[in-house]
Amino acid sequence: MAEERTYNIPLRREWLKVPRYKRTKKAVSALREFIVRHMKVDAEKVKIGKSINNELWKHGIKNPPHHIKVIITKDDEGKVIAEVAGAKKEEKAEKKEAKETVAKKPEVKEKKGKEKTEEKAEKEKEKAVKVEGAEEAEKEVLGELSAGAKVEEEKEAPEETATETSEETAEDEF
Repeated sequence: MAEERTYNIPLRREWLKVPRYKRTKKAVSALREFIVRHMKVDAEKVKIGKSINNELWKHGIKNPPHHIKVIITKDDEGKVIAEVAGAKKEEKAEKKEAKETVAKKPEVKEKKGKEKTEEKAEKEKEKAVKVEGAEEAEKEVLGELSAGAKVEEEKEAPEETATETSEETAEDEF
């Protein structure tokens, strides 16, 4: 026999007692304490749903809501689950879908693994070709530069030899 109760939980009195940067954390702990006190269970058995968590953290850590309307359900085993009033319940459908996807995932992973290795091999080949092409382009550019440098050196070299020879001849004359 599951017990279900609806509460409008005041949070402001609690989170005003702490600094701004701890307010939403304090609101979460105040919510948990309220549930423990009113449902008469241990804190370990209290589960706060995603919808409540999203609602509390919607405006960040510094500005939690002043109060929150909650539906609290207590199982026969003593487990307590809290959700925002008006939130959709899709727990059972999610579990079934999760089981189906778990069964399908290993097959998909095997296919993806083979495809990924093939794709990686192709990408590595393309990179190697690009690298080789880049190296050839660099060699061409360097070849052009070195050829240009050789031409400039040849132009400069005869001038230097001419000046050297004129100096040598001037020394020989004296």
